[in-house]
Amino acid sequence: MTEIRTERLLLRPARANDLEAFHTILSSPNATAYWSTPPHSDIAETQAWLAAMLSIDPAKGEDFAIELDGRVIGKAGLFEFPEIGFILHPDAWGKGYAAEALRPVLERAFSIHHLNHVEADVDPRNEASLRLLQRLGFAETGRAQRTWKVGEEWCDSVYLSLTNPEVA
Repeated sequence: MTEIRTERLLLRPARANDLEAFHTILSSPNATAYWSTPPHSDIAETQAWLAAMLSIDPAKGEDFAIELDGRVIGKAGLFEFPEIGFILHPDAWGKGYAAEALRPVLERAFSIHHLNHVEADVDPRNEASLRLLQRLGFAETGRAQRTWKVGEEWCDSVYLSLTNPEVA
């Protein structure tokens, strides 16, 4: 898989030795407040999550570890085409890193993988992610209640989509 350099970031394939960095992120209640699972309570959960990320069939998805100054600060990509996902360590929030990582991921989705569109499913309480995706050109396509059960809590969804500019 490709490595992508942006002004400040390196997007690269995840590696087995990223386990501790991803566990730090995925065990954080702040980072996972609107994630599809509760915070990871032990490293085995993160190990299974990372194993799934490492085994993505390139014909079905593409996910990147996000590095800043040699440190993994999150992940961004399309675990399964055409749905985009991202998570960053809370220390990396509010600095433009998510947008900086998502732009080339979206470019690849359209130019390399020839997707007609990219979709997102966001918890409506996650206002920062909704604003980010809207700034990137995503438009809301619908809403649904009680779509994800995260731990013991039912969560709702806002569905968004970004059409490939070449087919728009």
